[in-house]
Amino acid sequence: MKVLKFGGSSVANSENIKQVLSIVAKTSKENKVAVVVSAFGKTTDKLLLGANEALKDIKKAKEIFNEIQELHYQVINDLIKNKTAVLQEVEQLFKRLISIYEGVFLLQELSDKTLAKVSSFGERLSSYIIANAAKELFDAKHGESRNLIITNTNYLNGQVNFKITNENITSFFDKNKAQVTILGGFISSDLDNETTTLGRGGSDFSAAIYAAALNVDELQIWTDVSGMYTANPRDVKQAFPIKEISYEEAMELSHFGAKVLYPPTIQPALRKEIPIRIKNTFEPENSGTLISKNPKNGNEVKGISHIENISLITLEGGGMIGVPGFSKRLFETLSQLQINVVFITQASSEHSICVGVYENDAKKAQAALDETFSIEIDRKKIKPVILENDLAIIAVVGESMKNYQGLSGQMFSALGRNNVNVRAIAQGSSEKNISAVINKSDAKKALNTLHEQFFEEKTKQLNLFVTGVGNVGERFLAQLHQQKKFLKENLKLNIRVIGISNSKKMFFDNNGINLKNWKENLENGESTSLETFYQKVKKCNHRNSVFIDNTANQTVSEVYEKYLRDSISVVTCNKIACASDFNNYKTLKEVSRKYNASFLFETNVGAGLPIIDTLKNLVNSGDRIHKIQAVLSGSLNFVFNNFDENSTFHDVVAQAQKEGYTEPDPKIDLSGVDVARKILILARESGYQLELEDIKNSSFLPEETLKTSNNADFYTSLTTHENHFQKIYKEAADKDCRLKYVAEFNDGKANVGLQHIAANHPFYNLEGSDNIVLFFTDRYPKNPLIIKGAGAGAEVTASGIFADVIRIANK
Repeated sequence: MKVLKFGGSSVANSENIKQVLSIVAKTSKENKVAVVVSAFGKTTDKLLLGANEALKDIKKAKEIFNEIQELHYQVINDLIKNKTAVLQEVEQLFKRLISIYEGVFLLQELSDKTLAKVSSFGERLSSYIIANAAKELFDAKHGESRNLIITNTNYLNGQVNFKITNENITSFFDKNKAQVTILGGFISSDLDNETTTLGRGGSDFSAAIYAAALNVDELQIWTDVSGMYTANPRDVKQAFPIKEISYEEAMELSHFGAKVLYPPTIQPALRKEIPIRIKNTFEPENSGTLISKNPKNGNEVKGISHIENISLITLEGGGMIGVPGFSKRLFETLSQLQINVVFITQASSEHSICVGVYENDAKKAQAALDETFSIEIDRKKIKPVILENDLAIIAVVGESMKNYQGLSGQMFSALGRNNVNVRAIAQGSSEKNISAVINKSDAKKALNTLHEQFFEEKTKQLNLFVTGVGNVGERFLAQLHQQKKFLKENLKLNIRVIGISNSKKMFFDNNGINLKNWKENLENGESTSLETFYQKVKKCNHRNSVFIDNTANQTVSEVYEKYLRDSISVVTCNKIACASDFNNYKTLKEVSRKYNASFLFETNVGAGLPIIDTLKNLVNSGDRIHKIQAVLSGSLNFVFNNFDENSTFHDVVAQAQKEGYTEPDPKIDLSGVDVARKILILARESGYQLELEDIKNSSFLPEETLKTSNNADFYTSLTTHENHFQKIYKEAADKDCRLKYVAEFNDGKANVGLQHIAANHPFYNLEGSDNIVLFFTDRYPKNPLIIKGAGAGAEVTASGIFADVIRIANK
């Protein structure tokens, strides 16, 4: 024999009920079946709403009543051919219900006893209607659960008298010869035949009670999902069904918010070791989840679950140490108020004890405990009760966790890397469950972080927020789009762009922006500012978040610290931050380390060339940098490689800007400021403390050109001073030299300026927009370590940004 339970979503309407009857018909061909049904979808909520409205406005209560009535008559008309007797019975039930509503209105009283009667109508109606629909298809009978399941007089959460209940059920089924019996879940009665209920979600419990009493082969819980999942699929898109799980693991997961099962459900089946299978009504061929005594071993962690709207109550003080009875008084006080404790932890020093309760009980609990311990509080032996709200409990569950070392370390390391602050921790000696209290706002991020840690070890997800979608930004997004499949298949990386912005608009998609049409989305996006974008990123609260700055904007560079303090990594090609005041540079590096958020700026020097990465490796391995010689401006190298007596300086600079080799303001490149910033960054990364003002900049631009305030005036000035630039070229050509803008750092001092480079120098044959860096160190004292290659251009800069993103992924 089998017991099949169908929840509210499975019997929400006529079409769903047809599917239920099809499943029952198929199962009953091989087994005798007891079917337990919930009320039609949302009916119980409407029944209770109607009762509460009846206290205030009988007219509103009757409107809700009519909605309930309409649904049930619709199902009868759709599913039952011989409906006369059924309609008569249902009409009588509705008459009783409306009379109760009218009584509530007249007496202005709504007791627990009345609420139990009102809420029972959902299952009384659904089971009767479905049973009569079934009778027209196969051998079926209706059973009245209120005559079988007997409880105490706790009307809304009845405690079952299993001795009488089991006798009633076995007696009823011994006499009942029908192949299928359909019964209402959730409902029961006391010894005086007054209606009681088993608590919200009690239909599962009803099914388990029938299964245990009849000692069936299997209890099936049919719902709208394909089993118990590794996490709530609404919060974690990558969650998947668990094939097999133990009773204890299922109990832990259901206690911590896995809504597929009602927590007490498993107990009757567990005692009889009856297998429980969670199935999907709408995908009946799916095997679902099997809950049993000896499941086949799978992952050491079976699932991750959470409870929201938790408050933490802390009792602490030196007066607790070595004094027995504090815990007893605390729990006794909460018990008297019928406040459920969902989390407990105590310091081994006995200096504090901390409990978690539901938020709607928190104020009541705090007031009661302050009163209980008022004498100790007045005498300063302990502090007044501390209450923290807006929390959640997250739990990692698995019976095999005790056999694996380091699981708790993995859990808390993963949370720490993503700036999820843990307020309290609890772990039982059985090691089936590790629980942590966190901020409610971090719950979704924590679930995804831990799911990735324990179930998605082959693929890591990064969530990017990109500011600046001009030359570099556009090419970066194009490269991401092009490489998406390769990254997933070869590097096991899922890189999603969640937010993009330019100076005017921003666009966000928490499921990842489609990089095929990001321009259109951004154009139709909402207005933005740096603060608005930051707040939106913070609100998204994704794990492994990375802020990417593709601008050359100073105000953008000033927000890096805020991102880093929220454990959001920063990748930037913007040199301003790292070339700013040394204390700011130092702060950014320290904050990056403190909050475990990467701060990467490889493209600050040499675009996509691995210059900074190589320098870091030298320093980290113990080498010391003594001297650096470099051509660090791809734009200036392009300009002086293409400028001669047959061209004008104005045209060559314009060409460099057109091809994306210069900053939006080309004066930054030609004035030498950009090169000065780059050699400053290399000096600082070498371990030296320098400011931008310490770098001698011998500019080749005329004073008038340096004083221009916009690009139009700048280019006009270049034309005006063409003879000046031709003179510079001729002086070099007459010596058979080439012009290169060289940066030098030597024993703590740095300078930048235009130099004549002879044919035997490594810089002489530097073509196009290439960069070159020579590192003279303890290990490379005479023959320097040389890095050479394309050092400017949107494509290579974008690839450098891309490389930094991958470095973060591999961290």
